[in-house]
Amino acid sequence: MSIEMASSAQNQVTASALGSVKLLPGLFQSRAKLNRRYVMSLDSSALLQNFYIEANLYIPETHVHEHWEPQHLGWESPSCALRGHFLGHWLSAAAKLYAATQDLEAKGKADWIVEELGRCQIQNGGEWAGSIPEKYLHWIAEGKQVWAPHYTLHKTLMGLYDMYAFAGSSRALEIIDNWSNWFLRWTDGLTKDTLADVLDVETGAMMEVWADVYAATGKPKHLELMHRYTRHRLFEPLLRGEDILTNMHANTTIPEIHGAARAYEVTGDQKWRDIVEAYWKSAVTDRGFYCTGSQTNGEIWSPPGELSARLGSRTQEHCVVYNMIRLADFLFRWTGASMYLDYIERNLYNGILAQQHPTTGMIAYFLPLHAGAAKKWGTPTKHFWCCHGSLVQAHTLHANLAFYQDQEGIIAAQYIPSEFTWHTGQGSVSIKQTIEPQTNWGIRNAAVDSTRRPQAICMKLSVDSIQETEFTIKLRLPDWLSDEPIIAINGQPAVLSAADAASGFASVRRIWSKGDELVVQLPKKLTASPLPDRPDMVAFMDGPVVLAGLCEEERVLYGDPEHPEKLLTPDNEREWASWLPGYRTTGQERGIRFVPLYEIEDQAYTVYFPVKK
Repeated sequence: MSIEMASSAQNQVTASALGSVKLLPGLFQSRAKLNRRYVMSLDSSALLQNFYIEANLYIPETHVHEHWEPQHLGWESPSCALRGHFLGHWLSAAAKLYAATQDLEAKGKADWIVEELGRCQIQNGGEWAGSIPEKYLHWIAEGKQVWAPHYTLHKTLMGLYDMYAFAGSSRALEIIDNWSNWFLRWTDGLTKDTLADVLDVETGAMMEVWADVYAATGKPKHLELMHRYTRHRLFEPLLRGEDILTNMHANTTIPEIHGAARAYEVTGDQKWRDIVEAYWKSAVTDRGFYCTGSQTNGEIWSPPGELSARLGSRTQEHCVVYNMIRLADFLFRWTGASMYLDYIERNLYNGILAQQHPTTGMIAYFLPLHAGAAKKWGTPTKHFWCCHGSLVQAHTLHANLAFYQDQEGIIAAQYIPSEFTWHTGQGSVSIKQTIEPQTNWGIRNAAVDSTRRPQAICMKLSVDSIQETEFTIKLRLPDWLSDEPIIAINGQPAVLSAADAASGFASVRRIWSKGDELVVQLPKKLTASPLPDRPDMVAFMDGPVVLAGLCEEERVLYGDPEHPEKLLTPDNEREWASWLPGYRTTGQERGIRFVPLYEIEDQAYTVYFPVKK
């Protein structure tokens, strides 16, 4: 505990604790509920099937006979080298569901699974608790080809750690501690060069989990393992400013950078932070990204600024989206810079939401961005791609991306309907964030209900505090703002300073009391987002949301991309008391309807269009 407390002093910003923020009705709550339904639908014994097989704990008369078939297939099939990877993601999701919502059903299910993993560990001799055999690691040390055993094992370690950290499972930490003895002894027998070769075979976030465990236990062996799992062949070129990422498997490297990030938080050693910042510069600042916020095609990083040749059917892997959001969260907490929140927002709408089926909750491994694309959805039990795992984790975090804290007060980081309960030195304060619909139902009230679709997102933050409390509410000013925001406190206009605009936040400091309301209107407009190396190929965005054209082939649009409002016009903009987000082309030979990319289910769609004046 003392290690964690020492590390927190390095942060400009503090994350809100799981459970302090709850989602309110809206898009993000509905997607989180879909995810929870999927998490809880999976059979506990089926989740454990590969651990049971490895520990020889399946009951012969019911499971080992010619008619037995595994309940989970795909990457969870007993014939797949990555078998067992998903359980760790599942444990992490269940632990965070409990921490965020006091979901006792999820905790009970997860606690039982942890106990069963402990039983497997005992059966395996008291240390090994994996779903794959130890010899897989011996094989990679010998230079034999095995598909990412460390990646698989890390997921179990991660899930166990999260059960300790978020669900209070001391048994989970005990299993990790016993298992760490195996890893320590195994790496003892490897030369420096052999260990470096081993780390070239996708290791997941092994470094991060050992940093986490060291922070929890303070045991030198866990710190030693953190150092042994340092990816020097990646980190050192980054520090030299080299572009080592082009054509490199992206999701191998991001979790390794998470390890450096956590090492910085645990040890305070500046070199780890330098590595993280060098990675962000190479992967994001210098490289650029698609309109969706993400990058990669075929799971590899594209060359800096060169994206047009890589619009394919395997663009934007979901795991990359999730892990880069996590990386942006590290950097925001260290720096307080709003650009990291803008990056998170873009990836939330156009990655996390866009790659979850709006009805079934299933995952799209990739988000194709070629003309006439279609999303390929996974199934509940027949695929279990890596992105099934990042899916179930990603949708447990929406609430806690909405609010952060700093020394002055609270930060409204994402405009997600939610309620934050903040415990200050002066007492408890509740801040409820809701979206103002800007409509009314019944006799028309022009002050509330505009004639056409509003060109602003309007948020209301309501304060509930028994005692008067002085603090600052910082409102993020998104990078998509089209005009000055309009801010009112209890109906009276607030003045935005030049310093606020430069910082990316509007800061409102006052003595707050029960019933105070802060209303902010964030103007937005249609924008055209070109590919960095093809300014004539553009995607259309409505604020932070990418619009997808419902067409099966590439279409040339005629007009001025500097004025997208002359190319697209609102379509089916309202039903009853709800404004709808659709558009359609205007002045073209053939019409195309546009909807938010996150609403696409099975329709063919196109995101980037050539535009000729």
